[in-house]
Amino acid sequence: MRALIIARVSTEEQQEAGNSLPAQVERMKAYCARKGLDFNAGDIYSFDESAYKTKRDEFDKILERIEENKDKAAVCFDKIDRFSRNVFDKRVATLYELAMRDSIELHFVSDNLVVSSKMSANEKFQYGIGLGLAKYFSDAISDNTRRAFEEKRRRGEWTGHPPIGYIQVQERNEKGEVLSRDIIPDPERTHLIIKLFELYATGSHSIRSLQNEITRMGLKGLGGKKLYRSNIERIIKDGFYWGMATSKKYGTYPHRYKVLILKELFERCQRVREGRGAKRSKVLSKPFILKGLLHCHKCGCLMSPEIKKGKFIYYSCTNAKDTCRRIYVPERELLKPIKKVFERFESIPQEVHDRLVGELRAISESEAVFLNREITRIRMEYDRIQGRIERMLDLRLDGSISEVEYTKKLQDMKSKQERLNIESEEYTKADHQYHLHVSHVISLSKRMGKVFESSEPDEKREILGYLLQNPTVDGKKLRFTLRKPYQTVLELATICTVLPG
Repeated sequence: MRALIIARVSTEEQQEAGNSLPAQVERMKAYCARKGLDFNAGDIYSFDESAYKTKRDEFDKILERIEENKDKAAVCFDKIDRFSRNVFDKRVATLYELAMRDSIELHFVSDNLVVSSKMSANEKFQYGIGLGLAKYFSDAISDNTRRAFEEKRRRGEWTGHPPIGYIQVQERNEKGEVLSRDIIPDPERTHLIIKLFELYATGSHSIRSLQNEITRMGLKGLGGKKLYRSNIERIIKDGFYWGMATSKKYGTYPHRYKVLILKELFERCQRVREGRGAKRSKVLSKPFILKGLLHCHKCGCLMSPEIKKGKFIYYSCTNAKDTCRRIYVPERELLKPIKKVFERFESIPQEVHDRLVGELRAISESEAVFLNREITRIRMEYDRIQGRIERMLDLRLDGSISEVEYTKKLQDMKSKQERLNIESEEYTKADHQYHLHVSHVISLSKRMGKVFESSEPDEKREILGYLLQNPTVDGKKLRFTLRKPYQTVLELATICTVLPG
């Protein structure tokens, strides 16, 4: 009978633990020689691939050959866990079914097990247990890894590649084995990262001009290449530089490494960034009302304005991603649905206007009560933790707890306080937003159409920036939603009009 020899590893640790690909192949060659199974060089498969994931390209190629082969073959693995670590893998069922039909035999060399149509109940039990244990082992590794990462975050450790401006250092023993890892400021780039934040905080630099200036000063990526504008923006938005690490999956937590800038400088940069975002575009040489406001609904690129025949303004996708067909849409057509919104505001009757003021004020007040209650809760929790910190310091001074225990608990409580600070800031921002003067919003809504018509193009653009949320152009149609205060005005106006007073 012809044999197919399949050797697989998924990690470097397995290779170092005697499960290397050559070691597996040699064991299976010796096994085939003892059992009288024939094979040649083309029957030996050796590759790196996880047996737990759904996507197994290398194994699927072998499975294709097995299914197409008309002659019975012995498919050899070193162990069951070299075959699969997922009981529910469709490949497990496929090969088992082929074995039960006597089309193949599955040989697990080190497990001393053969799966065939003639196997006993005890051997079937051994095979099932082997698959179950292989899956359990992978699940256990996954759980341990997750817990290890959680513990690292509790200790303030960063688990990814350090950001630009930091480097990872390792301590090794005489055998070259890694004893410990740490992240420290990069001596070649630290001063340039600090300068980058200082320059941007002045408000006199765009991302592009900052990129040019910091590149001229010598800041480059780890590969020695010029940093992209996206790299510069990512640095400015990264709280790691003042002490807060951010994980996409687990959120924000304080790290234990040396900071490069103060939180105050970081927040100044964020205010500059948000302020620049609020300025929809630079001073315009042409009266383009919608410039900087519209994006293509299909690809997300900006809609660019241009003048045709000396007086007609059209907008089209910049097609920066090279995925769109340019469609030119007249500005007057894009403004029509916006003007209909103005007409809806103007048509609100005075009695509805008066009732609307009361409804919106009630909403604002109920939201404010909720927000104030949450802020009070956060402050009480913060003060409770601060009291524990002070009591713990007394215990440390008395020698009741060790330095190691004190440091660990202090870091944990400071981490909780930092999270509470972040939560409090978010609620405070929301509280500020709900203190908009309700009557002013409604009054502005009723007059917005007239104010818009009497304004200069740059003023019109500012009005639309306050009114519209996520405006896009789909073909020749403008799609948008209204920002919350104005959308609420229209919704409540409709309700107040329909319901009796």
